[in-house]
Amino acid sequence: MNETTQTPIPPIDPEEEIGFMNIDETDFASMNRAEQIRHLEVEGYLVMPGILPADVVARIKSELADVEMSHTSYSECQTRAETPPQWSSRAVAELIGFPPMVDFLTDLMGPDIVFTRGFFQRSLPGCPGISMHTDGQPHGSNLFGFEGSCPRLLRVLYYLDELTPQRAPFRLIPRSHLSYHAEASPYVRYKSHPEEISLVVPAGSAVLLPSMLSHGSHPNRSPQPRELLQLGYRPAWAGPVQPVEEWDPELVAGAPEIAKPFLQSLNTSGQEWEQQHKPAGMKTEAPGINPSRWGDR
Repeated sequence: MNETTQTPIPPIDPEEEIGFMNIDETDFASMNRAEQIRHLEVEGYLVMPGILPADVVARIKSELADVEMSHTSYSECQTRAETPPQWSSRAVAELIGFPPMVDFLTDLMGPDIVFTRGFFQRSLPGCPGISMHTDGQPHGSNLFGFEGSCPRLLRVLYYLDELTPQRAPFRLIPRSHLSYHAEASPYVRYKSHPEEISLVVPAGSAVLLPSMLSHGSHPNRSPQPRELLQLGYRPAWAGPVQPVEEWDPELVAGAPEIAKPFLQSLNTSGQEWEQQHKPAGMKTEAPGINPSRWGDR
């Protein structure tokens, strides 16, 4: 798709208007690893500005330019790829094992990581905003199946275009993933929230969030589309509560070698119903749950 093409912008339905935008000014580029992990775990999101090189972004956009798209039930301007993008684009498949991201995910989750989904979205000019929602429901749903039931599930959103206040910026409710309140139910959606914030980031940036964080987007008022690539990951122990459909073995066999360690069974789980009070070989250290992992002790 030609980025210079100026498409007439359809009007936004007044019922979709939010009327405010609180842009986050956090300096993510200066964070060390402990600060990154703390921000993701506590606030519920992390930005890695410009993590994708420009040539990788260009290759992904080129390989996905002509994929078959369909639109959502609420707008013909909100389009999604019919086929998971990792099976349509070699560049996307390679991105599953992208070393700078895998390094972070390993520090966050440990080395045994399962890739759970690929998703490609193109928000056309005039696309309305996405309602505040979560990507996870503990009992499953028709939207995410049982993949969304995994108790630890992370979304990595790669923005292939710059987000501006006009170009469908991301919005979220910080710390909403931590709340026990009934209003934090992952089965509830909101049009907006007075304490939500918005992210404007350069092209090639990644936004990371746990599946239980309430998030959405603003309308695309730009004359250009906004393209988003979303990849899902989880620690291997955190399997779904019901079986999910496995990857096609032929597609996995043909995937890039860098991606294959993450394309393990989608039903991989650490489930062990029979538990002992004092199992043999208990460890006396576990850095992944150190209170000091945030570097503040």
